[in-house]
Amino acid sequence: MIVEKRTYTLHPGMLPAFLALYEAEGLALHTKYLPMLGYFVSDIGTLNQVITMWGYDSMQQRDDLRAQLYADPAWIAFGPKTTGYIQKMETAILRPTSWSPIK
Repeated sequence: MIVEKRTYTLHPGMLPAFLALYEAEGLALHTKYLPMLGYFVSDIGTLNQVITMWGYDSMQQRDDLRAQLYADPAWIAFGPKTTGYIQKMETAILRPTSWSPIK
């Protein structure tokens, strides 16, 4: 398994509106295609962040599922609604160690 960790740093004060928009319009679309492991907000440390984690069997599965998501007209229409909230986006691919509980 690989885990894709995405971190979105939002403009200060925008977190509640972003979460409401995502829950209302993006969540069902996202999880229709991608296997969500978790969706988090920062509480201590760097604030105004949303951290998502997605689990895949392989990079090929990740690429295939993301291609399906990005081809969905509803997702194409949703994406621009979020850009005004976001200052910075980061993505990391995490591979578990042999002793990790998530494999």
